[in-house]
Amino acid sequence: MGINAYSQTAYVKGIVLDEKNHPVEGVNVICANNSNQTDKKGFYQIAVPSNQSVIVEFTHVSLKKASLKISLLPNEVYVFNMYMNDQAEQMGEVVINNNKKSVQGILTFEAKDIRFIPGANAGIENVLKTLPGVNSNNELSTQYSVRGGNYDENLVYVNEVEVYRPFLIRSGQQEGLSFVNTDLVQNIEFSAGGFQAKYGDKMSSVLDITYRNPTQFGAILEMSFLGGSLAVDAVSKDKKWSAITGIRYRNNSLLVNSQETQTNYTPTFADIQTNINYQASPKWQWSFLGNISQNKYLYQPLTRQTNFGTADAPMALAVYYEGKEKDKYDTYFGALKSTYQVNDSFTLKFIGSVFHTIEQEYFDIYAQYRLGEVDTNIGSDTYGDIAFSRGIGSQLNHARNDLDALIANLEVKGFKNWKQNQIEWGVKYTRESIRDRVSEWEVIDSAGFSIRPPIVLPKNDEPYQSYAGLLIPYQYVYATNFTNIDRFSAYGQWGRKDNLGTNEIWYNLGIRMQNWEVSGDNLASNFQTIFSPRAQFAIKPDWKKDMLFRFTAGIYSQPPFYRELRDYDGVVQPDTKAQKSLNIVLGNDYSFKMWKRPFKLVTEAYYKKMTDVNPYTVDNVRIRYAADNNAVAYAQGIDVRLNGEFVPGTDSWISFGYLKTEENIDNKGYIARPTDQRLKFGLLFQDYMPKIPSLKLYLNMVYNTGLPGGSPAYADPYLYQNRLNDYRRVDVGFSKVFIDQKVGMSKKKFFKNFKELSLGFEIFNLFDNQNAITNTWVRDVYTKTEYAIPNYMTTRVFNLKLNMRL
Repeated sequence: MGINAYSQTAYVKGIVLDEKNHPVEGVNVICANNSNQTDKKGFYQIAVPSNQSVIVEFTHVSLKKASLKISLLPNEVYVFNMYMNDQAEQMGEVVINNNKKSVQGILTFEAKDIRFIPGANAGIENVLKTLPGVNSNNELSTQYSVRGGNYDENLVYVNEVEVYRPFLIRSGQQEGLSFVNTDLVQNIEFSAGGFQAKYGDKMSSVLDITYRNPTQFGAILEMSFLGGSLAVDAVSKDKKWSAITGIRYRNNSLLVNSQETQTNYTPTFADIQTNINYQASPKWQWSFLGNISQNKYLYQPLTRQTNFGTADAPMALAVYYEGKEKDKYDTYFGALKSTYQVNDSFTLKFIGSVFHTIEQEYFDIYAQYRLGEVDTNIGSDTYGDIAFSRGIGSQLNHARNDLDALIANLEVKGFKNWKQNQIEWGVKYTRESIRDRVSEWEVIDSAGFSIRPPIVLPKNDEPYQSYAGLLIPYQYVYATNFTNIDRFSAYGQWGRKDNLGTNEIWYNLGIRMQNWEVSGDNLASNFQTIFSPRAQFAIKPDWKKDMLFRFTAGIYSQPPFYRELRDYDGVVQPDTKAQKSLNIVLGNDYSFKMWKRPFKLVTEAYYKKMTDVNPYTVDNVRIRYAADNNAVAYAQGIDVRLNGEFVPGTDSWISFGYLKTEENIDNKGYIARPTDQRLKFGLLFQDYMPKIPSLKLYLNMVYNTGLPGGSPAYADPYLYQNRLNDYRRVDVGFSKVFIDQKVGMSKKKFFKNFKELSLGFEIFNLFDNQNAITNTWVRDVYTKTEYAIPNYMTTRVFNLKLNMRL
């Protein structure tokens, strides 16, 4: 009985401010039969009925009445700061969509704490990697795989505009900055699969970001040993114009210098991003999203020594380098969006965007190596060095890769709310123009002769027969492609909320279509069309326990992007088909009360059956496709996430995921896919000291079992299957809050204009775990044995971070 009573209540809390942003004391807050009054700091909290539309009224003897129309879920706590003036009465309406998002299987996050979560690449992607079903073994990269998919199978939207990442990046340390600027974010929504037809044609996940629309001037400044950022909010006097602009700079030297390879490393990752809004009329709104990013990566390796083997037989690889790598990625992005409110139930949106990337990847790196046994005699002058060489050799890597890509989009979307029905539709045209030159080769020399590729014709039968074949590099790729892709896509979906007896039900039916043509120099034009039907059903039983059940099924087709059209030899294959996946997801949300605080347990079981699969290999973050739909695959698993207030007033979660994904190439049998990460454990925990609440702790922990990655790139996966070691990483951050206007912390006169001021201390890779991302393979000239030398990621690193908000 007590649980049922509690489930009928929600809470609204916040601060009431006047026109000068000063807290207002003595404001009467009334809703239904409940009332409260703000304290000295303007703070209030009031219980409101849930699952219905109610009005919260704010009254004061010297200010005009203000009210808020709101609808909340049981147990929900909504934070709302009210601004009151003496000019006119105010009426606002807030419709909480958390129930709607839960029905769709979409997770929502609050952006306010993301900036404080520690990580080598702090931001939204850093938080996503703690979720079940989301995997990454590379803390230097913002890329992630979801439920057996790869990095290219994830959709990312900012303000309903699809965004892209550079093409040529092959390692995490080259990436620099994610497109999403955390300082500008208002809402974060994420689906790990089974999403609706309104989202694009990808097979794995969707990340939907909404930037905030500022209502007053403000600024956020962050500085650390890894760089800094500045975000400024601006609003015109008539409130018709508003803009939010962010500038970021990042330098990964602190992290890269913690790796085993000693380098001269000069990276420059910088961008500027702005979102401008204009309210032309009550019915017409315009917005512009722009981004300019420049990533320069200058890398000059010097030496490296990697110790491996066992305690009884320790070995080491020592490498001495000459040469350098010089990469550059310049991207330009602009999107114009217009929203027209035809009437209260019908909305039209017009979106146009252009993405332009100019990339170059140049390197000549000569490496000479020694492989041998390590001197373990503690008293020796050569302790820790190689005492006996089992193998010596050299390697020369060369590349002159250039890419220029221009992607333009035009889109029209409509939304109609008719009684209890929601109808959405959209049409979109995309033009992709890619100019690409790839020229790279690798020469390996061991014991005084050049090693030929593992697979080479004619057959080498020396010394019994003289070899007549050409001397060719160990690896060699050369191609020039001028490729155009024209896409026309459309979607339509219908959703409805209804009642089945005393139970609430939701259902959604939708379908997507895409037609595309690949053309270019020396390419025969090729048209293809795909259809992707999708359906969702959810039911909320009228039980004492607050539960929601979901079922999703659909075809998720992924037409090939340019990267998927280019095969191992760099040649574009225009006949490459769309990969298809039949997705089935069964989910349950259970909201309950523990320790008198709200918690939520989300469980999802899923199965994917994939056809026309395009096999690929992964090296660090570089994906190379066969561009041949010669495989079938499947993925199955279960994701569990428990989140809630483990510590009062903070949101934390524990997640667990199990995944199994295999593929069958050319009917040879099923083997593990490159993303077959069986077990995942993630923890995101926030805490504070009870006696010193201004001292906060943020803990970010991830454990992933080993990926099937470590075998040589040229190896036949059916003959050689190897897994990397498990990935274990803990990042912790401590923050001392000096000023926090939300909780009314006292401020000195010098800092009177600050809303927030905190100083943080972070430890990345707290336990100094050695995590390998790939292996380097070296041959022993005496026994002809090949050794897998792990390429380790970053070690323990310390960082200081200053956060300010005006």
